[in-house]
Amino acid sequence: MNKTTIVNIENNETIDDLQLKGLKLIQKVDSFKFGVDAVILADFANIKKKHKVIDLCTGTGIIPFLMYGKYDPAEIYGLEIQEDMVEMAKRSAILNSLEGKVTFIKEDLKNTVFLKTLNKFDVVTVNPPYKLNNAGIVNSSDKLAIARHEILCNLEDVISASKILLKDNGRLFMVHRPERLADIFTLMRKYKIEPKRVKMVYPSLGKAPNIVLVEGQRDGGAYLKWDPSLYVHDENGSYTKQIDEIYGRQ
Repeated sequence: MNKTTIVNIENNETIDDLQLKGLKLIQKVDSFKFGVDAVILADFANIKKKHKVIDLCTGTGIIPFLMYGKYDPAEIYGLEIQEDMVEMAKRSAILNSLEGKVTFIKEDLKNTVFLKTLNKFDVVTVNPPYKLNNAGIVNSSDKLAIARHEILCNLEDVISASKILLKDNGRLFMVHRPERLADIFTLMRKYKIEPKRVKMVYPSLGKAPNIVLVEGQRDGGAYLKWDPSLYVHDENGSYTKQIDEIYGRQ
């Protein structure tokens, strides 16, 4: 791409090949990096070319770039509170020549006044911090802790923000941990987002699920569909055919 030469890459950063339409992502060497949860969320989301999409807790923008590569929706936004993450995401947009297609916003999703200034979205995606912020267990300024623990936002903040951002009948797609499923359903219904589809993800056969994917619909009717389960590794420890297909590997 012509613009790659003008993008500044710091000494503590890497450029990772997403193996999808030549897309690349700038990440810090020693900071939180995207994992399989982001990849399977982008695959789970039902996105059309006409859709306007926003990704909350976007970090360095992995999910917006994957959604662009898979679905090429009309508009894609990523919202993130950490300034350095947003700055990296914006440089990745330049790296991929997507400045006018994928837009990143530095803002707190708890800022409801700001959220209400945005036009409504067809789809909200989110890979939020999974762990409850129990007193005394983390440093609130630690980047890894912010990504993993409910320090700067919690599950209710995420779902409340989604209600504000979604159009009538718009869809929320979330990846989380199975032990939080009761909380997810309870909060979705509190904010009039009806759970519509669930998919359990297992690390391998014989182990308990460690990831759950949930789809909700704003003001939707009560009907819940349970998708077939996804297994990440087979009995030999290799990635399953399901995962290889999601990653686009032959």
